[in-house]
Amino acid sequence: MIMILAVSAAFGVKAQEEVYSLKQCIETGLERNYSIRIIRNEQLISDNNATPGNAGYLPTVDMSGGFSGSINNNKNKLTDGTTEKTNGVNSETGDIGLNVNWTVFDGFGIQAKYDRLKELKRMGELNTRLTIEDFVATLSGEYYNLIRQKIRLRNLRSSLDLSRERVRIAEERYHIGSGSRLDLQQAQVDFNADSSNVLNQLQVVHTSRINLNELMALDNIDETIALKDSVIRPNVFLDEIDLWQNTLASNASLLIAQKNQMLSEIDYKKVKSRNYPYVKLNAGYGYTANWYEVGATDLQQRLGLNYGLTIGLNIFDGFNRRRERRNARIQIENSQLKMQELELSLRADMSNLWMAYQNNLDLWSLEKENLIVAQENHRIAIDRYKLGELSGIELREAQISLLEAEERQSIAEYSTKLCEISLL
Repeated sequence: MIMILAVSAAFGVKAQEEVYSLKQCIETGLERNYSIRIIRNEQLISDNNATPGNAGYLPTVDMSGGFSGSINNNKNKLTDGTTEKTNGVNSETGDIGLNVNWTVFDGFGIQAKYDRLKELKRMGELNTRLTIEDFVATLSGEYYNLIRQKIRLRNLRSSLDLSRERVRIAEERYHIGSGSRLDLQQAQVDFNADSSNVLNQLQVVHTSRINLNELMALDNIDETIALKDSVIRPNVFLDEIDLWQNTLASNASLLIAQKNQMLSEIDYKKVKSRNYPYVKLNAGYGYTANWYEVGATDLQQRLGLNYGLTIGLNIFDGFNRRRERRNARIQIENSQLKMQELELSLRADMSNLWMAYQNNLDLWSLEKENLIVAQENHRIAIDRYKLGELSGIELREAQISLLEAEERQSIAEYSTKLCEISLL
C-alpha cells in the first residue's frame, strides 16, 4: 500500500507548464540556440570578406612620418695637406608624406580572388542553411520523441491502473475466501513491477524534455514545458519522385559540392593569371626637412610629388606554374567526382529512407489493427477474471499483450515520422 500511495502522489504533482507547439519550439531554437548563432556569425564573416578592397581592386594609401638625427666627429684631409677636424657635428632629418600603391592589373588574378570571395559568401549562406536544416530535423525528432515517451507513460499508467484493479479484485476474493493468497501476492508483485516501469518512464520523459529545452537554449534548462501535440500524425502522402527532384534542385549538401567545384575552377583561373604581366602604380606626396650644423646650408626643405609605374612579367619560376596548373586541374576533377559521389550517396539514402518509410507505414497500419484486437482481448479477459473464469496469470498475459501492442504502434508512428523528417 505504501508503493500505491507513493506512485499516486508522484502522478498527482503537476507544475505550471508552458505549452509549446513544434513551430514555437523551432522558432525559439532558431533564435536562441548557440550553434545557430555561431554559424550565423561565421556567415557574417564571409559576408564581410566579400569586398572589392579585400580582393585587391582598390589602392592602398599610407601616411607616414619620421624623424632621425646623427652626431658625428668629422676629420677631413684637404688638398693643401692640412687636416680639418670638427667634433659633435649634429644633423637631423624630418619627413611626412602620403604614399599610394595600386595594382592595376595582375593577369585577372584580382578578378579571380573577388569571384572566390563571393563564392565563399554564398557557401557561408549554404552552410548556415545546412546547419539550420540539421537543427530543425534534430529538434523535430526530439519533439516527437517526447510525445512518444509521454504516450508510453500514459500506456504504462493505464497498465498500472489495470494492475491496481486486479489487486482490488484479488483482495476481495481473498477476504471472502474465494481466492488464494498466492493469487493476491502475484497481483501485488505485478503491480509493483508496473509501478517501477512508470517511475523509470518518468525519468525517460524528464531526459527527453531536458534535451528539448537544451536545443531551444532556454534560460532555465529545468523549465517544465507541455507540448501542444499529444499524438504523432505521420504524413502518408509523400511522393518519391517529387522528393528526389527537390533533392537535386535544392539539397544543401549538393549545392555546397557544386560551390566547391566552382571554387576549384576559380583557383585554376588564378594560377593561369600568373602567365600575364602585372602593372602597378605608385605615387607619393610629402615634405622633408634636413638640418645641418656645418656647411653652407643650415636647413634644406623639400615638398613635392613622386610617382612611378612598374610593369613586370615572371618569365621562369622553376616550372612551378605548370605544376600548380596540373594540380588545379586535378582538383577540378576531384570536385566533380566528389559531387557525383555525393549524388550517388543521396540516391542511396533516399532509396533506403523511402523503403523504411513505406515499411513503417505498413507496420503502423498493421499495429493499429493489432491494438484493436489486443484491447478487445483484454476487455474479455478482465470480464472473465471478474467472473472467476480466468486466472491471474492469464489476465497478466492479456495485459502484457495490450501494453506491447500499444508500444509497437507508438514505435511505428515515431519511426514513420523520423523517416518523413529525414526525407524532407
